[in-house]
Amino acid sequence: MNTCAVSPPRWDSMKDRFLSYIRDVRRYSPRTCEIYADVLGKFVDFCDGSEDFASLLTVNGIRAYEVHLFDGLKLSPRTVSQHLSVLSSFCRFLINEGVLQSNPVRLVKRPKMEKRLPLFYKDKAMDYYFEHTVGDPEFGSYEQKLKRLIVSLLASCGLRRSELISLNVSSVDFSRGVLRVRGKGDKMREIPLIPSLCEEISLYLSASSSLNDDAYEPDAPLLRTGKGGRLYPVFVDRAVKESLSGVPDITVRKSPHVLRHTLATALLSDGADLNSIKELLGHSSLAATQVYTHNTIERLQSVYINAHPRAKNGGKNGD
Repeated sequence: MNTCAVSPPRWDSMKDRFLSYIRDVRRYSPRTCEIYADVLGKFVDFCDGSEDFASLLTVNGIRAYEVHLFDGLKLSPRTVSQHLSVLSSFCRFLINEGVLQSNPVRLVKRPKMEKRLPLFYKDKAMDYYFEHTVGDPEFGSYEQKLKRLIVSLLASCGLRRSELISLNVSSVDFSRGVLRVRGKGDKMREIPLIPSLCEEISLYLSASSSLNDDAYEPDAPLLRTGKGGRLYPVFVDRAVKESLSGVPDITVRKSPHVLRHTLATALLSDGADLNSIKELLGHSSLAATQVYTHNTIERLQSVYINAHPRAKNGGKNGD
């Protein structure tokens, strides 16, 4: 059954309205909005040549697009699943707008994906980094101080890259020792700051004030490039990669998100409950936080094998 009643002239306007909706109403991050726009753009390209390409929003049409993503674009199962999720969200929007009667994507089987456990850095690797870098404003260049604070905030607060970039001076409440963060969906949360991190932020702002007259203005960016501008994604990625490049025992990719995973894994291993970690990370559901339990179970198995009296001898009875 053809579930689509969209006429071709309305397609672009509906797509633009959907993107405005997720940006202004749902408050999706700029990066997420870019991904959604890219997916819808690829779907439009796939429909090229059809007099009524919107009619492909049917079960058979979505299946044909899925085959195109796999065989034509050679995308991974995870990326294909992402495309289907975006199209499903778009179809739900069209249903609410009275354009579709049902969501055809729901009837299309998603590709099987291999479960990936969150990557994280070992405690001794992070200890090495902080022991061999100095947060003193008298040490190193402004760029070195900035990189150190970037890693400190990501590692200590479990921030997303976009959250780090959006921090303003007013985000830091020194009197209460908390960091106010605006996360996904425009939701605010507060993250405790350890005293040493508060001191490091204060010292960094002192160094920043020598370059920027508005360094202490509440609406000024907390972290700034050498030219005084707000940080941007590539800058943060490069800063983390360069900062961790000389650290021993780091065998996984060096990225802001792995620092976020590292904090979550460490907290769970040290006994923090899932709900507390969920609030700290700004997850919308507990399911997103539970993925870290897999890494904890691996550590528990290691302890079990090394310490359990029967596990040490392979489960054999006797002496």
